[in-house]
Amino acid sequence: MMAAAGKSATDNKSSTDLEAEIEQLKADIERLTKQLSETGEQGYNTARKAAAQGVEQLRVQGEAAMDSIKSNARDLEEQVLVNVREKPVTSLAIAAGLGFLIGLMSRR
Repeated sequence: MMAAAGKSATDNKSSTDLEAEIEQLKADIERLTKQLSETGEQGYNTARKAAAQGVEQLRVQGEAAMDSIKSNARDLEEQVLVNVREKPVTSLAIAAGLGFLIGLMSRR
């Protein structure tokens, strides 16, 4: 009978230990799940910030390119105006020739 009583006490202790380990594992799993979720959110936020910075950089580069194009167009316009003022007959002949060529090309 003593052996049966000792075995029952061991079974209870093992059962209690097992339950405690299961509870510890559950707590560990919950903690890991929370950490993974936080890591995922941080990764998402980091990616979102990087994308926003990339968009801003592209916008700035686009504006710089547009300013450069506008500046080049103004320079070209000034050169054309200077040439027209200096040589109006030549400029008129060139414009008429270009118009004639464009007219021929558009007919075909």
